[in-house]
Amino acid sequence: MVVVYTGEGKGKTSAGLGLLVRALGNRNKVAFIQFIKDWGVSEHIFLRDIQPLYKDQLYFYKGGKGFYKAGELSAKLVSEAQHKRAAQETYDQALLAATSGKFDLVICDEINNAVHDGLLSSTKLRQLIDKRTPKTSLCLTGRDFPRQLLPLADIVTDMKKDKASL
Repeated sequence: MVVVYTGEGKGKTSAGLGLLVRALGNRNKVAFIQFIKDWGVSEHIFLRDIQPLYKDQLYFYKGGKGFYKAGELSAKLVSEAQHKRAAQETYDQALLAATSGKFDLVICDEINNAVHDGLLSSTKLRQLIDKRTPKTSLCLTGRDFPRQLLPLADIVTDMKKDKASL
């Protein structure tokens, strides 16, 4: 199964983490591959803290060099080449996890942003989907999932922001 959480609203990573919790509860093996976010966000702390409990049932890889082409939020002192290299290295981890046969679920958090921002091609994303082993489900999160790849997904949830906090 290929599950996509995309859109402008909040909750895409949280939804992916929900799949992780359910999969671990079912004794499945999960790889959580983090694109973009390189600072100490709460999900990193959570995954680091639970990893000893789940040992080889949970693999966590934190890649990326921070936000790219995001105005004030963009990572400082990181070149385009460094962003692209980090995205490729993170993609390599995701592809290895998805094609190894070791994992039941591979979550690629913020991969959609990496594709939209030009750090990875949509062709690479398609290869990830196509080359995964039959037993491996993918969860792809981040804004701007490529429309041309929608037919490859089994479930697509568009997180919509109805109201901003004041």
